[in-house]
Amino acid sequence: MPTRAVGLLLVIVGVIALLYSGITYTRREKIVDVGPLQIEKKTTERVPIPPIVGGLALIGGIVLVLSSRGAGSRTT
Repeated sequence: MPTRAVGLLLVIVGVIALLYSGITYTRREKIVDVGPLQIEKKTTERVPIPPIVGGLALIGGIVLVLSSRGAGSRTT
Protein backbone atom coordinates (compact mmCIF):
# COMPACT_ATOMS: atom_id res chain seq x y z
CA MET A 1 0.00 0.00 0.00
CA PRO A 2 1.54 3.33 -0.97
CA THR A 3 2.61 5.72 1.75
CA ARG A 4 0.15 8.39 0.63
CA ALA A 5 -2.82 5.99 0.90
CA VAL A 6 -1.78 4.93 4.41
CA GLY A 7 -1.40 8.59 5.35
CA LEU A 8 -4.86 9.47 4.06
CA LEU A 9 -6.34 6.49 5.92
CA LEU A 10 -4.67 7.62 9.15
CA VAL A 11 -5.98 11.17 8.67
CA ILE A 12 -9.54 9.86 8.22
CA VAL A 13 -9.28 7.51 11.22
CA GLY A 14 -7.79 10.31 13.34
CA VAL A 15 -10.58 12.76 12.51
CA ILE A 16 -13.26 10.14 13.20
CA ALA A 17 -11.61 9.19 16.50
CA LEU A 18 -11.49 12.84 17.58
CA LEU A 19 -15.12 13.46 16.61
CA TYR A 20 -16.69 10.36 18.18
CA SER A 21 -14.21 9.65 21.02
CA GLY A 22 -15.48 6.10 21.42
CA ILE A 23 -17.26 3.10 19.95
CA THR A 24 -20.74 2.19 21.20
CA TYR A 25 -22.22 -1.26 20.69
CA THR A 26 -25.24 -3.22 21.91
CA ARG A 27 -24.91 -6.66 23.45
CA ARG A 28 -27.89 -9.01 23.61
CA GLU A 29 -28.16 -11.71 26.24
CA LYS A 30 -30.90 -14.34 26.41
CA ILE A 31 -32.47 -14.44 29.84
CA VAL A 32 -35.29 -16.93 29.18
CA ASP A 33 -35.62 -19.36 26.26
CA VAL A 34 -38.55 -21.69 26.90
CA GLY A 35 -40.23 -22.88 23.70
CA PRO A 36 -41.82 -19.90 21.94
CA LEU A 37 -41.12 -17.61 24.94
CA GLN A 38 -37.86 -15.71 24.66
CA ILE A 39 -36.72 -12.82 26.82
CA GLU A 40 -33.59 -10.89 25.92
CA LYS A 41 -31.68 -8.25 27.81
CA LYS A 42 -30.01 -5.51 25.76
CA THR A 43 -27.10 -3.61 27.24
CA THR A 44 -25.35 -0.76 25.51
CA GLU A 45 -21.64 -0.54 26.19
CA ARG A 46 -19.03 1.99 25.18
CA VAL A 47 -15.34 1.53 24.45
CA PRO A 48 -13.68 4.93 24.91
CA ILE A 49 -10.95 6.09 22.54
CA PRO A 50 -8.61 8.60 24.16
CA PRO A 51 -8.24 11.87 22.21
CA ILE A 52 -4.47 11.39 22.16
CA VAL A 53 -4.91 8.32 19.93
CA GLY A 54 -6.95 10.30 17.40
CA GLY A 55 -4.48 13.17 17.53
CA LEU A 56 -1.50 10.89 16.99
CA ALA A 57 -3.21 9.16 14.05
CA LEU A 58 -4.05 12.53 12.51
CA ILE A 59 -0.52 13.91 12.92
CA GLY A 60 1.05 10.66 11.69
CA GLY A 61 -1.21 10.67 8.64
CA ILE A 62 -0.35 14.27 7.80
CA VAL A 63 3.36 13.50 8.12
CA LEU A 64 3.03 10.48 5.81
CA VAL A 65 1.04 12.42 3.20
CA LEU A 66 3.55 15.28 3.22
CA SER A 67 6.58 12.96 3.12
CA SER A 68 5.14 10.97 0.21
CA ARG A 69 4.48 14.19 -1.64
CA GLY A 70 8.12 15.18 -1.40
CA ALA A 71 9.38 11.69 -2.22
CA GLY A 72 7.26 11.51 -5.38
CA SER A 73 8.97 14.50 -6.95
CA ARG A 74 12.49 13.08 -6.53
CA THR A 75 14.15 11.11 -9.25
CA THR A 76 16.44 8.29 -8.16
